[in-house]
Amino acid sequence: MGKTVLIVDDELRMRRLIADFLLREGYRVVEAENGKLALAILSADKIDLVILDVMMPEFDGWTVCREIRKNSDLPVIMLTAKGEEVDQLFGFEIGADEYITKPFSPRVLTARVNALFRRLEGAPTSFPNGLSIDPDARFVTVGGSRLELTPKEYDLLIYLAENRGRALSREQILNQVWNYDYLGDLRTVDTHINRLRAKLGSRSGVIQTIRGFGYRFEVAR
Repeated sequence: MGKTVLIVDDELRMRRLIADFLLREGYRVVEAENGKLALAILSADKIDLVILDVMMPEFDGWTVCREIRKNSDLPVIMLTAKGEEVDQLFGFEIGADEYITKPFSPRVLTARVNALFRRLEGAPTSFPNGLSIDPDARFVTVGGSRLELTPKEYDLLIYLAENRGRALSREQILNQVWNYDYLGDLRTVDTHINRLRAKLGSRSGVIQTIRGFGYRFEVAR
């Protein structure tokens, strides 16, 4: 059976529209009409990805996303009519992996789901300082201890590591890691870099800041 996607939206027609396209791609679909029901489903069923509307009764999308991030790195795509930059930045800061505004193309949303799953899948890469990245198992270890990273933090680290030694601008990072030309605040990159560095702890130095430009991944031999 394919991966399971939970669609959380209080509009039945919207849920069914998204579900139709995902079912054609071979996904198993579960639906919830409000945030409270979504959290109940998440505690009882194995869900691989959540498509989460913001404006809902019985816990809004922000609340549900925060609850998910308390103990899970489950991929989350926020789906909302809110198109302001501050709303998009807030969504990313609380742990969303993608942010899509209404109206949208169901085909584009399905493509985002497929792309997100592709990024989540992928032989371990070990570095001289004890840092190891395993794309198949999708986890990162430092000195043998596993780090708890959100999907976006993981994607960010993968992108930096794949471009080891290269200076990457904030714009490059935003476009590649978020998988589209995001027009919002570049502080999104800085926020995620800071969180990633905090989790890397003593190995945080692998992410070097290039003043006025961006970041570079570098590991001393």
